This record gives sequence, C-alpha cells and structure tokens, in this order.
Amino acid sequence: MRIELDRPRCEGHGLCEEAAPRLMHLDDDGQLVIDAPEVDGADLDAAKAAVRVCPVAALRLEAA
Repeated sequence: MRIELDRPRCEGHGLCEEAAPRLMHLDDDGQLVIDAPEVDGADLDAAKAAVRVCPVAALRLEAA
C-alpha cells in the first residue's frame, strides 16, 4: 500500500505524526513529510491509524 497526501487539504495538525511517527513527520514549517510512502506489515496498521485520525481527510491509502 502507498500513503497519499492531499497537500492543499493538510492543515498540519500532527495527529498523523503521532499515530505513525516512523512513517511521517511535520517539518519546521508545519508541512507534512511522508518518510515511508510504501507500507506493509506492521507499518500498515500505523498508516491506517494515521489516515483515520486526520481531521481533514488529507491522507489516504492506495494500492501500490
């Protein structure tokens, strides 16, 4: 699976980063950076959690 970010929609709340810190982080400007766009195994659960907690639905998972 691949994490996709709708950058214009992202408001930098950081809830996704809390849910999946190994996969993404907010940079110094508050912009989300996807560190590991391709996910599987244990990281897939974290990616799903990050998608779920985003208050503006800026993240989604798509088949790679």
